[in-house]
Amino acid sequence: MPDERTKYAWRKAILAARAQVSVAQHAREAAALAVAAATVAQPGNVVCAYVPMRTEPGDLAMLDALVVGGATVMLPVTGAPGPLSWARYLGPDSLRPARFGLLEPTSQALPPSTVAEASAILVPALGVDRRGVRLGRGAGYYDRSLGAADPDTKLIAVVRDDEFVDELPEEPHDRRMTWALTPGDGLQQLHV
Repeated sequence: MPDERTKYAWRKAILAARAQVSVAQHAREAAALAVAAATVAQPGNVVCAYVPMRTEPGDLAMLDALVVGGATVMLPVTGAPGPLSWARYLGPDSLRPARFGLLEPTSQALPPSTVAEASAILVPALGVDRRGVRLGRGAGYYDRSLGAADPDTKLIAVVRDDEFVDELPEEPHDRRMTWALTPGDGLQQLHV
């Protein structure tokens, strides 16, 4: 990983490493993440998640595993910069292309406060450290959205194994994660 300790250097290094991951390796890791994500699902619980895009770890099987486990899965709906709105995931056929190359549900968008109902939130990350510091893409959508989560909600950064590191740079507005989800080690509680 980078010698420089800036977020920019970390982002650049992680994105370059992700670009080198083979299709076969990505598929193996995505399958492992789906199995691990299923441990988060409880019948009747709400889990906020996201649709992995491009080189992000995971795929739609992760969302389907949550649904099979009995969870109501909510996905983000992007709009103007600020807290995310949410809509229910009703399967792959219920997704449509949206801003930033994302896929979003076609179901009714619900307000940002919907995140308060979640027992767990799977958060996209470029990296996470053992203290819970998450490295995102820098737009701040999740940092602004997670403030409405219940204090007992599991905040789960989803990363590849080598993106779970000892220490990342942190800024005052960064919201710490309480768990990490990796293909190799599954769900791991962090030392927040």
